[in-house]
Amino acid sequence: MKIIVVAGARPNFMKVAPLIEALRAAQARCPALEYMLVHTGQHYDAQMSQAFFEDLGLPRPDVDLGVGSGGHAEQTGKIMVAFEGLLQRVEPDWVMVVGDVNSTMACAITAKKLGIKVAHVEAGLRSRDWSMPEEINRVVTDVLCDLLFTTDPLASANLQAEGIDPGRIHFVGNVMIDTLLKHRERAAALRLWERFGLQAGAYGIVTLHRPSNVDDRQVFEGIVAALEVVQRQLPLVFPMHPRTRKMAETFGMWARMQDWPAANLIEPLGYLQMLSLTSHAALILTDSGGLQEEAAILGAPCITLRENTERPITVAVGANQVVGSKPAAIIEAVQTRLSQSQTPCQPPEKWDGLAARRIVEILIRRDDRRQCYGDHSG
Repeated sequence: MKIIVVAGARPNFMKVAPLIEALRAAQARCPALEYMLVHTGQHYDAQMSQAFFEDLGLPRPDVDLGVGSGGHAEQTGKIMVAFEGLLQRVEPDWVMVVGDVNSTMACAITAKKLGIKVAHVEAGLRSRDWSMPEEINRVVTDVLCDLLFTTDPLASANLQAEGIDPGRIHFVGNVMIDTLLKHRERAAALRLWERFGLQAGAYGIVTLHRPSNVDDRQVFEGIVAALEVVQRQLPLVFPMHPRTRKMAETFGMWARMQDWPAANLIEPLGYLQMLSLTSHAALILTDSGGLQEEAAILGAPCITLRENTERPITVAVGANQVVGSKPAAIIEAVQTRLSQSQTPCQPPEKWDGLAARRIVEILIRRDDRRQCYGDHSG
């Protein structure tokens, strides 16, 4: 049994790390199991890619396709061409893709056209917003995959409603939470908030990177206006995605933002550094899907600066509020949250650090049950 695990962008790295660890552990009792880690190079610079591998203890990828940046069609095409050649050489039994980036969809399509089985980790998430490239990637990938591993029952229900055979769907929990729980204490020990002269529980975290928020001048200016008000009430730490910084400069807002007295505009952070800050934040303002999920475990209220979310389970458990991008709505949500006493929410079911182990067990039992488990595995 030979498995290729694909990572393409930063959000993927937190998801593949526990999968690689679980595969390594399974290999000890199942010698027939082989696996390799493939990095497509969709995010390829050291600051925003290699740092995550180092933080998470991931091995150097067995293969780096090195596709780099580009438009959606260009990038997807490059990945498919490079990945097809690799599949023809390696001839795996399974390709495992994670998340919803271009690499996820491109590698799923390529593998299926060669008759190779595909498993999707984090399947079934839906925003119902077809202006999001990620939504297209999710839907296309899920239709093709032989096994669909979901983070919550809502995602499983989405897949069944789309007519996917329930036998292909497995609710296993959230691999990104596996990573968070493993590294939480190590990250907190960094006490990164002290670098900015802040006190634990007395600052907010901001992340912003989606084209719908930063490429539209009117929308971006509205969010910046809201953050200018918020930082007067709560000190902010704002790791700036390169795209966000570029658009702030393009729209002539960068100098204004630098003058905010209580906002720390900083370079992108590694995984452990960011987790150190979010672990002790009073509030998270973000358009990131991953931070919405992490907030459900960390206990910091999350305010999502989007019109929708593909992770409604975070809203259902009370960890997240979707407010959109209008300045008045953002300011009101922040003021309401800060005026309320915060009680920890109940984490979603199976967000317990064991999702990757469940995924690997299912794969092995499906393909190599007798050799790895014996005749009495149940």
